Amino acid sequence: MLYVKESEKNLEDVCKRLEAAAQANNFGVLAVHDLKERMAAKGVTFDAACRIFEVCNPVKAKAVLETNMSIANALPCRICVYEEHGKVKVSTLKPTELIALFNSPSLQEVAREVEDALIRIIDASV
Repeated sequence: MLYVKESEKNLEDVCKRLEAAAQANNFGVLAVHDLKERMAAKGVTFDAACRIFEVCNPVKAKAVLETNMSIANALPCRICVYEEHGKVKVSTLKPTELIALFNSPSLQEVAREVEDALIRIIDASV
């Protein structure tokens, strides 16, 4: 269900590379959530570095939403960059797995195209 890659690069470098790779693959970065920072703002100590990138290809999103608006619950796509056991990892939920939850088999091809692009983005970032 997850696509996960490890990187020898530091977290900041991976995040910069991810933003560039998203753009190169026609995805926009809508938001980046720094969990450590957000939790600290709420008075919660969280030591692990974790950034959640919300990314979207508007053409693909439009095609999906015009077919099944309830899939808005799974959008935008997310790519997580985090440190775990001293390693930087980058992961995403596979769109082909998610689309199956919405009983929309006609969208499997679009999900595969999005998944392929997310994998390219992740591979370029690590």
